[in-house]
Amino acid sequence: MAVILVTNDDGVHAPGIVALYRAMKDLGDAYIVAPDRERSAAGHSLTLHRPLKAEEIREHVFSVNGTPTDCVTLGINKLLPDRPDLVVSGINRGANLGDDITYSGTVAAAMEGTIFGIPSVAFSLISNGTWHYETAVFFASQIAAYVLEHSLPYDTLLNVNTPNVPRDQVKGVKLTRQGKRIYENSIQETRNPWGEKYYWIGGGRTFWEHGDEADMEAVQENYVSITPVHMDLTNHAALAFLRDRWKVTGMLGGIREKV
Repeated sequence: MAVILVTNDDGVHAPGIVALYRAMKDLGDAYIVAPDRERSAAGHSLTLHRPLKAEEIREHVFSVNGTPTDCVTLGINKLLPDRPDLVVSGINRGANLGDDITYSGTVAAAMEGTIFGIPSVAFSLISNGTWHYETAVFFASQIAAYVLEHSLPYDTLLNVNTPNVPRDQVKGVKLTRQGKRIYENSIQETRNPWGEKYYWIGGGRTFWEHGDEADMEAVQENYVSITPVHMDLTNHAALAFLRDRWKVTGMLGGIREKV
């Protein structure tokens, strides 16, 4: 039976992880290892400055006072009885699209699983009014079952975003590329009762890049977006371009002392 590690960044009691865990139990021996509280926008951070505590709050469910990345690391190396065959993260309460994946604790948990060589998928539900977790669960079950049977390309995770609509309103599934998001006026400046200035990051207006195969465009059209995310951040086209350019200018090669 497949062993499945379930985690998130919304906390161990979040409705999204409960729904995802129940779905994964139908596919294998599922375990929750998740933060003890919300850790949204934690990114791919590890806790190094203090010890971590993991508490088994009920059978197969562990609460960790750390980040989503901590949870995956502890789950794989210490808490689960066997190495997991699949890591799933979510279902996040809100989108993880475009540049936001660099901040996302949900996606970071899947990144950590990928680093350990385990097929990993991040699931998010677009925020808008009533939460249709049943829609996200339906597609999460299908995608997880496929990954368990066929695995994933090397060093690659899947970032899945589901429209927040009833299942019969979803038009289908699209393989997409990571889009581009621009924030305007997203840092709020204000003062406390003593007149001291402070700042709050969040809010403001957002602008999205539109174009064929972009993740945001797919979910806006009521498609499930599946974006393969590669852990190799090298821009290989730029690498080839700079090698050619710098050979011409003499930038590459041995170090030469100025005469």
